[in-house]
Amino acid sequence: MKRLKILVLLLTVIAVSSCKNTKDEKPSEKVSEEKVELQKEMKILFVLTSHDELGDTGEKTGFWVEEFANPYYTLLDKGATITIATPKGGAAPIDPRSDAPDAATEYTKRFDKDAEAKERIANTKVLANMNPDDFDAVFYPGGHGPLWDLASDTTSIALIEKFNSQEKPIAFVCHAPAALKNVKDANGDPLVKGKKVTGFTNTEEAAVGLTEVVPFLVEDMLTENGGIYSKKDDWAAYAIQDGNLITGQNPASSELVAEKLLESLK
Repeated sequence: MKRLKILVLLLTVIAVSSCKNTKDEKPSEKVSEEKVELQKEMKILFVLTSHDELGDTGEKTGFWVEEFANPYYTLLDKGATITIATPKGGAAPIDPRSDAPDAATEYTKRFDKDAEAKERIANTKVLANMNPDDFDAVFYPGGHGPLWDLASDTTSIALIEKFNSQEKPIAFVCHAPAALKNVKDANGDPLVKGKKVTGFTNTEEAAVGLTEVVPFLVEDMLTENGGIYSKKDDWAAYAIQDGNLITGQNPASSELVAEKLLESLK
């Protein structure tokens, strides 16, 4: 009987101890960190052109739909929060040629059916009201428009310089590297100096018949500013990253740029 009482007492002590340990048990820090990581928000600023005149041709220009739509949905589908801004705010002009049937892609078709995205393009934020501290990265779609306004826009220049000083990803595709024309690094040198870059080629510009219309050629500007310029065949998909700077050659390169930007934000 005495042994039985001792056995019961031991079992009681073990049970109480087990319950206490269960109550004191906390979720592992690793699980908590993983949960936070999964919920991490990516805030990305898209900067589009406000310029809609193609030089003195009497034709319209603006941003290239594929170069906006592909990265927009690639990043949006991964949970990114995207803000769209232009120098003037309001409606961002679309290059009519990029909205033609022969320029259509799965992403432009999705954009055509996306009333919310179209509403956002029609009501962009004013670039001067954007604070780089509020975003994790900035992306510039191309189209010929940036050659006329973003290349010399002081607000855009200062914004890119701030993003760069914060070592945040800065990405451009096709004609959008034009926005880097007057951007400087911390030493006062052209930001692209000594960096691997790409952008719309001289031969691609000649192929669309606008060499004598545009204010400058993207390839020439990047080279003259000291960039280590490289390219693939005309119209081939090509993007390159050097540190936080990401550039793509042409419309076909927009998805590659988006993927590199996404990878940089992980």
